[in-house]
Amino acid sequence: MSVTLARIAAVIESRKLESGGDPDKSYVSRLFAKGDDAILKKIGEEATELVMAAKDARYSGDTSDVIYECADVWFHSMVLLAKFGLSPQQVLDELARREGLSGLDEKAARGDA
Repeated sequence: MSVTLARIAAVIESRKLESGGDPDKSYVSRLFAKGDDAILKKIGEEATELVMAAKDARYSGDTSDVIYECADVWFHSMVLLAKFGLSPQQVLDELARREGLSGLDEKAARGDA
């Protein structure tokens, strides 16, 4: 796992309420205190902002907001992973498992075709 992802994951873990995270002092602790619905809502908001940034970039050619909003989606997804006791490494492992597989074949095998 990248050093950056590992470092961010560790900070997120330290912000869990059971790790001493304080919702009055930490945005991530506040998300954890509000529960998974708040985290899911935030991911939805950030995903929508990412879509809008990509649509804007399609015409303007400026992709800086795409990077910014994608970082927000990744970050909030990492908060969700931590909420469920999962790690970014597990997602990377899943991506590695899929590497070299045809997305169309994999989807057909699931019956989603």
